[in-house]
Amino acid sequence: MRKFLYLLLTVTLLNACSEYQKVLKSEDIASKFKMGEELYNQEKYAKANRLFAQIVPNYRGKPQAEKLMYLYSNSFYKMHDYYTSGYQFERFASSYPKSEKLEEASFLAAKSYYMLSPVYTKDQKETVNAIEKLQEFINQFPNSEYLAEANKLVKELDFKLEQKAFAIAKQYNTVSDYQASIKSFDNFIFEFPGSKLKEEALFYRFDSAYKLAINSVEYKKPARLKIAKDYYESFKKSYANSEHIEEIDNMAEDLDEAMKNYSI
Repeated sequence: MRKFLYLLLTVTLLNACSEYQKVLKSEDIASKFKMGEELYNQEKYAKANRLFAQIVPNYRGKPQAEKLMYLYSNSFYKMHDYYTSGYQFERFASSYPKSEKLEEASFLAAKSYYMLSPVYTKDQKETVNAIEKLQEFINQFPNSEYLAEANKLVKELDFKLEQKAFAIAKQYNTVSDYQASIKSFDNFIFEFPGSKLKEEALFYRFDSAYKLAINSVEYKKPARLKIAKDYYESFKKSYANSEHIEEIDNMAEDLDEAMKNYSI
């Protein structure tokens, strides 16, 4: 019985493959559309996509073109080919501005770019592009059913940019380029005033200023000690209960001791 079922399944699959190849090689665009839609509904997106790709030019200007272009675009999305799905969904939205699928297609176009955003340690050009695309969608469809998800995606992407900027500034601290670190953290705090990384940014800014001041040449030391002390006060004012308090208090004592040698 088991052998019979196995043979039956094998024959069925072979027949299905044979039928697919037959339609793939035929000149009958209606058959390609029909089988492509069936395969799409069966979640066999790669096979459906091959059939759709063959007939897209033939359906331009025809009533079925809108449906075909939506299925074609979404098959790329389902195949995780986000570069192409973003492009194709944008083409769909541009070609069919009155389509009932316009809002969904516009969202999936923007989300395709979101899916292309890399981890924060890599170049963030794609992240910036995705934020722009999602913001365009939000502006165009302020009452969309996808609005909550779009805002959530923008928030995730924004945090990637924060992580990237923070990582760069901290790297300067790690390699002892304290002036670059201070400048980078100043920029970070200005650009992301509400960041969840702000406490750590203020801490490492002070840490950089402290190390720069303590190790400075004599003629630069007074001014740098003063700046470091100001950063200490700024941190303590904002995060009096921080886990870094004991550490920065000890560092501040070092600054006070060094400042006794100058009229500060």
